[in-house]
Amino acid sequence: MSEPLPVLLVDDDTALCESLSQLLKMDSLAVTAAHDGESGVREALSEAFEIVILDVMRPVLDGRKVLRRIRLHSQIPAIMLTARGDDADRIAGLEAGADDYLPKPFNPRELVARIRAVLRRRATNPPSEILSIGDLEIQLRRRRVLQNGEELPLTGAEFEILFLLVRSAGKILTRDEIAESALGRAVGRLDRSIDNHISNLRKKLGPEVNGIERIRNIRGTGYCYTGETA
Repeated sequence: MSEPLPVLLVDDDTALCESLSQLLKMDSLAVTAAHDGESGVREALSEAFEIVILDVMRPVLDGRKVLRRIRLHSQIPAIMLTARGDDADRIAGLEAGADDYLPKPFNPRELVARIRAVLRRRATNPPSEILSIGDLEIQLRRRRVLQNGEELPLTGAEFEILFLLVRSAGKILTRDEIAESALGRAVGRLDRSIDNHISNLRKKLGPEVNGIERIRNIRGTGYCYTGETA
């Protein structure tokens, strides 16, 4: 008999976690539950699981923020669960890095089918560990950034922020989104740490690439990576 497939479920609903654990066990899926966002991120990055299932509507640190933080370090397959099934909510989850999306309530058999489908797709088309854009190459696993083949001396925070911006190239990210996803904490109204990190990145990367502003400051909103794409 094959070993049960390890699945991480991030949901604060303990009753749902227990119920799903028992139901999925019959399909050779071994569920481990994490009931808060911080432990969810920690467990997802432990490399002990094949897939993570996250509830979008979580208190404090919602599922999308949890997944954005996971995506800074790992491409583990992920499915989002939500009580809302509208298109905007679904798209937001997919943009955060989800492989699939399932609105509540759902049939556990459908969840099993989607888990299997996501894992089949990933086995056929594994995600790239290298992200290239313009003159930059970001090596996710090795946490290195090359510019025209030369490694840049970035701090850990600078790497996290740059990867987040490049992964969302063309999309405006607020300071709060950057702080929550890249630094794992909120920033106050007078906290300039994000602006300081961006300033340092501009100095190290250069303000432009082929005449195009690299990281654009959207006044009163946040930042957007607008550098030329490869």
